Amino acid sequence: MESELFGHLKGSFTGADKDKQGLFQAAKGGTLFLDEIADLPLQIQVKLLRVIQEKAVRPVGSQKEEAVDVRLLSATHKNLAREVELGNMRQDLFFRINVIELAVPSLRERQEDLQELTLTILNKIAKEDATTVCEIDDEALASLRQYSFPGNVRELENILQRAATLCEDRIIRAANLEFMNIPQAAETVEEIHPQAISDNAAQINNIVPESSSNDIPSDFSLEKHLESIEIGAIEKALEETRWNKTAAAKKLGNSFRSLRYRLKNLGLD
Repeated sequence: MESELFGHLKGSFTGADKDKQGLFQAAKGGTLFLDEIADLPLQIQVKLLRVIQEKAVRPVGSQKEEAVDVRLLSATHKNLAREVELGNMRQDLFFRINVIELAVPSLRERQEDLQELTLTILNKIAKEDATTVCEIDDEALASLRQYSFPGNVRELENILQRAATLCEDRIIRAANLEFMNIPQAAETVEEIHPQAISDNAAQINNIVPESSSNDIPSDFSLEKHLESIEIGAIEKALEETRWNKTAAAKKLGNSFRSLRYRLKNLGLD
C-alpha cells in the first residue's frame, strides 16, 4: 500500500524490478481521491499524515523526499469520529482531512433522486453494452421507490444491471427486479400468530447483545452486529455447500450475482 501511494525505487524490495510512481506523484498539481480512508492501516495513516503536513513524499527505498502539491479528497461509509474513539483512526489525521465535510445521505433518504439516477444508470448500462437504452415502466419504478436500498446507489446499479439483462423488449417491469430477501414486519398485530411472536422475540434477543442491564451497551453498533450475522450466515451456507457459490446462493434465497456482490462488499472474496 505504501508503494501504491508513494511509489518505490527499483530494487527496494523483492519484485521491484523498476521504479514506480505513486498515486501522490501521479496526482501532482491535481486532485487525489482516497476512497474508504477509514480502512487504512494505522502505520499507513502515520505516513499519510506526514505527507499532508510536509507536502512531500519519500518513495520506498529512497533517501530523498519529493515535493507534491495535491488537493486531497477522501470518502468513507464509517463515522470517523467514532473510529477515532475506537482507536481505528488517528485523531491527528482525522483533524487534518476533516477540513470541509460533505455528508451524502443514503439513497433511501433522497427518494426524489431515484428516477433520475435510474435513467442515468440505464443510459450507462446501454453505452457499456452497446445496446439500446432500456425503458422502465411505472410499476417497476414504484417498486424501486418502496425499497429501502441497504446497499445504496451501488445496489441500485446492480439491480438495474440484472433487470436490463433479463427483461424482454428492452422494457424493465416489476417482475424483472430482484431485491434483497429481507422479511417485512406484519402490518397488524391481529395477523401475527402467537408462535410467530415468540419466534420474533427470540430473534430480537439474538440481535441485541446480552447485558447485565436493560440498556444497550454504549459501544454497541447495530451495523457491525448485523454485518457479523450476515457474514456468519454466508460462511455457514458456503461450508454446507462445500464452497459452491451457486448452491450457497440458492440456500440463502439469493441469486448468484447478489451473493457475489455481498461477498465483495463484505470483503469475503
